[in-house]
Amino acid sequence: MKEGTVTKLVGGKYSVRTLNGETFIVIPRGKMRHKGISPKAGDKVTFDDKTMYDVLKRKNDFSRPPIANVDQVVIVNSTLRPDFSPYLLDRFLIIVENSGAEARIVLNKSDLVDTPTLDAMRETLAYYERYYPVHIVNKFDKDSLETLKRSFDGATSVLAGQSGAGKSSLLNAMDASLTLKTGEVSKALNRGKHTTRHVELMPLSKGLVADTPGFSKLSLDAIEAKELRNAFPDFTERQDGCKFRQCQHINEPGCAIKSAVESGDILKTRYDSYLRIHEELINKKPRY
Repeated sequence: MKEGTVTKLVGGKYSVRTLNGETFIVIPRGKMRHKGISPKAGDKVTFDDKTMYDVLKRKNDFSRPPIANVDQVVIVNSTLRPDFSPYLLDRFLIIVENSGAEARIVLNKSDLVDTPTLDAMRETLAYYERYYPVHIVNKFDKDSLETLKRSFDGATSVLAGQSGAGKSSLLNAMDASLTLKTGEVSKALNRGKHTTRHVELMPLSKGLVADTPGFSKLSLDAIEAKELRNAFPDFTERQDGCKFRQCQHINEPGCAIKSAVESGDILKTRYDSYLRIHEELINKKPRY
């Protein structure tokens, strides 16, 4: 019996990669189907040369994109087309924080904006860099790409971000053998077309990476409003200073988070994202 990682599903058959880099094409045994077990990319499985026998316990599980056992999510933002949005970055970070995976932030297409505009983005990302690794890159800057590429070593990684942010182009720039399909960005809609149609784990450097379909909706269904504050590490490190133990940082007196926003210790855009998302979660329809 062997163990390996599911890298893709095509036509009911699964590609499974072992630690030494061998790949096998296998079909799940009937008992797995009867039990409703549906393997996905990233799953650790037991198998022989033709048959998959079991899916091992997952350390995390994403439904969109459908992938499991992710070590890090690399959130790719672009400077332009689509424009950099701290609010969308915050939404991605909340999803990653809630999953238990590590987050890494990439600002792509640094060559498309002028120096003052890029400097303003750098200043914003300097705040995030207190809590997450940050890379500012473009597909022509070999040094920045090499540094980013090394961050994939020894990990199962997922690239996430808006359609058109340049996820597939970045992977192609880091490893030309990948030859992933890329698409143009609509000037009218300020977003790209979905060029990635399925989830597939591919070897990159000394790890595995998945280029995922672009997100048109960042669902926060798995998060409750009262738990949202725990997805903001800049809040959690300060909230012991709040007057009330369960402070939601909205209207409560003696709130350390609101004080930090007023003093400039927490980015106002970051707090604005929190308020906006908190309101969304308060008003979401209950699921039955």
